[in-house]
Formats: sequence, C-alpha cells, structure tokens
Amino acid sequence: MNVDTRLTVAGLFAQRVRSQPDAPALQSADRTLSYAQLADRVARLAGALRARGLQRGDRLALWSENRPEYIEIELAAAQLGLVVACLNWRLSPEEQRHCIALVEPAACIVSPRYAPALAALELGLPQVLELGPAFEALCESAAPVPPDPALDAEDGLVILYTSGTTGLPKGALVSQRAMVARAMVFAADYGIRGQDAFIAWSPLFHMAATDHSLATLMLGGPVVVCDGLDLPRICATLRERPVGWLLAMPGMIDNMADALERDGGPFQPVRLVGAMADLVPHQQIARLSGLVHAPYFNTFGSTETGLPPASGSLLAAGELPASMAKRQSSFCMTRLVDAEGREVPDGTPGEMAVRGPTLFSGYWGNDQANAQSFRDGWFHMGDVFVRHADGTLDFVDRVKYLIKSGGENIYPAEIERVLLAHPDVADAAVVRKADARWGEVPVAFIATRSGTLDEAALLAFCRERLAGYKLPKVLQPIALADFPRSSTGKIQRHELEKRV
Repeated sequence: MNVDTRLTVAGLFAQRVRSQPDAPALQSADRTLSYAQLADRVARLAGALRARGLQRGDRLALWSENRPEYIEIELAAAQLGLVVACLNWRLSPEEQRHCIALVEPAACIVSPRYAPALAALELGLPQVLELGPAFEALCESAAPVPPDPALDAEDGLVILYTSGTTGLPKGALVSQRAMVARAMVFAADYGIRGQDAFIAWSPLFHMAATDHSLATLMLGGPVVVCDGLDLPRICATLRERPVGWLLAMPGMIDNMADALERDGGPFQPVRLVGAMADLVPHQQIARLSGLVHAPYFNTFGSTETGLPPASGSLLAAGELPASMAKRQSSFCMTRLVDAEGREVPDGTPGEMAVRGPTLFSGYWGNDQANAQSFRDGWFHMGDVFVRHADGTLDFVDRVKYLIKSGGENIYPAEIERVLLAHPDVADAAVVRKADARWGEVPVAFIATRSGTLDEAALLAFCRERLAGYKLPKVLQPIALADFPRSSTGKIQRHELEKRV
C-alpha cells in the first residue's frame, strides 16, 4: 500500500485554519488577524508572487524588520515551495551583498526602513517589491493561490545566515520537514499548547523567532510580533494571555526584568523563559525566572539543528542554578567524537555529532562547508561536550575557541561559567592571547555590578574552582554596554581578541 506521509508547514497551517478559523493568529501593534484572515492574506500574497513569475524552488530575499508581513511572506513561500532568504539587517554592506548574491534571488522584498540600503548596493536584482501601500494593493488584487499539491517535505523554506565570525556568513537551508520537526520537539519537550502565545521580538532573520513563530501557528497559538525588544508590549501581552516560551537573550535579561518589576503584573502563566543559560549570569537567571514563576530554559541548539540536541533540561524558577548540565532533546541521536571521528568515553570531551529530522539541509552553495560538517552520516556541530554516566551533558566550548597553553587544553566557556557565578560579575568573556612562554593564555573581559573590579578577590574565587593553569592571566574591566554582541546577544569573542 502506498501511503503519502508528507507533512509540510503549508499543510499543517491549512489544517489549523480549518479547525479554528476565528482564533487569533497574528497580532501586531495595530491589529489582530484570525487564522481565517491570515490564511486569506497569505493566499493572496502567494497569488501575487506567482503572478510575478516566482516558481517552486526560487529564492525570495527578504530584508525587513519584524512586522506581520514577514511571517505572511514565509507562509506564502511555504504554499508555493519558495525559499525565503532572511537577510540580517545588522550586516555590513559587503556582507549583505554577499548574502544576496549567494542565493541568486528571483525577487527581493524590502521594507521602507531598508529600501535605501538595498538600493545603495546596486545589485541589479530581477525585481524588488517594497512593503507598504503599493504592496498591499498588489496582494489585495491578486487571485488567491492554495498550497501547491506538488509540495514536498524536503522543499526548502528559509535560508538563515550564520554569523560570519571566521569569514563571510553561510546560508543554512531549512526545509519544511525540518521546520515541522522543530515544532514537534517544541510541543513534545515543553508542553506548548495551542492556547500559548509566542512573542516574536527577536529578529525574525534568526531561528529563535522564525522557528517558533511558525511552530506556534502550526500548533494553533497566536504570534505577537514586536519590532525589537518592545518591553511595554511584552509586559502587556504577558498580562493578557498565557505565553509558552518567553524568549530572553543574553545581554537583555536585566532590562526585561526591570520592565516586569515596573509593570507589576499580574501576569498570565508562562511555561518557560530565557535561553542559552550558559551565557547568562546566575543572578539574572534566578531574577527573571522568579518574576514570571517559570523555569529557565537551559538550551543548546543552533540554526542548523533547531533546539536539539541538548535543550531538554530546565532550571528551577527563582533559584541560583547549582548546575548547567543539559539533557538531550527528543527526536535526535547524538555522539561525542574525537578529531578522527571515534566516539569518546563518558567523561572525555568530544565534538557533538547529531542526527535527526530537525537538521537543516546544508549550507547553500558551499560544498566545502558541507563536506566538513556532514561526515560519516552525522552533522558535526563544532561544539565540545562531556557526557556523564547519568546521561547529562556539560557544554565545554566551541572547538575553534580552544586555547592551547603549555600543552594543556583550556576552554574559555569553562572559565566564563565560574566568573558568571560570582555575585558581582554582570557579564564576562574569555579570549586567547599569544604568549612567548606558554603559546597562548586566557584573558578575561569582565563587567561588574559594582563598577569596580577587585582582581585579587575574583582570582581567589576562580582559584577555588579552577585548575591553576586555567586562571585568567589578565582581568580586563569593561562596561557592560561595551561588549560587542551578535543579534542573538552572544558576545563576539573575535572582536574582543582584536582589543587584546
């Protein structure tokens, strides 16, 4: 018997529209669309794109801040089998030119905010559509187009660009299959329900906002779109409706906590809060999770994998975490391997290799990176972990950040975890510095809550928790606002190394 088992984003969204047409789907500052209203706009947008000649497999570049049309464009692409290249508006002109040329788009949609920057690149694109009244009129006049019956789960849906810390950004192709699987993990591991809202305030050109906006719509919940960290709207949403995952990025935790305290609530239930706990001071974790009475999300995923492989554990609400140990996510397989691809025993650092349906489909137009990352049937993440006998996993560091000092391996993240546990440390980052005697030594950039850096006290704190050769050789004070950060809040260590 021949059974069609394909699941697509377009198909699952259409199913939600049929079952709950009047439920709220997409909310912005000035309007709320029901599932039926959103579906009508998406179908007409798909018709407009089809009338412009876009066909299944074509790339559609999108350069815009967070706005409802962003998600509508992704859903329309899902219906037509198009691939949306989600451009990072924080990139330099050179990087942006590379990202657009890489995917050879059949068209580019741009918001008025970024239209001048696109025009300045002088790329000679086949067609450019600017969001606004003319775009609305184009869509309203178009005949609605239903999902393409030829759609396949392996059709690409979005290209998300990785940070170019060691070169120009790479474009990670995420298929409809992977996006559906990411929604399944989201629901299975964290109990996210159709009534739970998702607040899309972080950039939609990254996986956190795009993955979980689409997952929420496939699960039947509402997506609240914010143009950046709009704290008043976030607080208002928390008062109005239950939220599944309240996303909070490193570097923004105290700002969000301050806003919640000023607002005072009461707030509707939140299932989990935060992300990337390894990069957040312990006091901030306890403070924010305590304010919303929700566990802190101890994640370890990536653009390429979604929330897997190691986002299966939560940190207790309102408490200083005693451990950052992680548990494997559902619906994936993992191995920890050495440089030759051999699996390492428990207790030994090894690079994480992953299999599972949430995996991306490779880097667009980059055979060299694909050959390096996909080996022996596994995706190699470039992240080092230690697995313990009880199955928990400790993140060690990125392979590329390893410091070789006097024949010993030092992973910066291990030092950073100790520094972030100190009550006066607001944030910290460790980088390498060339050294005539040891080859390389660690240097720590530290922002304190008090505004002063007590080097002797902090080194004594570290000495109790770290081997002597791992102690930072230099403690460099820095203002919290002066840490260079990526759009996901991660400190950019390569920029700090330039200062060293």
